[in-house]
Amino acid sequence: MGIRSDLDENFDFEIIDEFLDHYSMMVESMEVMILDLSKPNMYERSVNELFRVFHNIKSASGYLKIIPMNKLAAFVEDELEALRQKKPPISDETTNWLLNISDMFAAWHDDLRQDNELSKIKYSLLKIPDLEK
Repeated sequence: MGIRSDLDENFDFEIIDEFLDHYSMMVESMEVMILDLSKPNMYERSVNELFRVFHNIKSASGYLKIIPMNKLAAFVEDELEALRQKKPPISDETTNWLLNISDMFAAWHDDLRQDNELSKIKYSLLKIPDLEK
């Protein structure tokens, strides 16, 4: 039994379906927003949008008791809050870290669709990048 079966057992179908629809859209948009952080004219919009995405994932995964997703989203949200205070551009290390974070959330998206157990968080994602350029 995978993550989707666990959700189906504990929550109303409409709630799960709505979460999956929104989660799919957020995961699909992450990479473009991350890459746009390197563009000075797109930085503020992208960092604010990414913050909103991770805040929404944090809230929804908390409600659905998807603990690893909730904790990683909260961790990333904190780092994005710090990036909101910085001026562009961000470091390559930060960009790569965010792209790896995006890959983790994409893997979880696949886990949800295929009703697998959630993939384990890679420890390298828990190392905060140097936010200075």
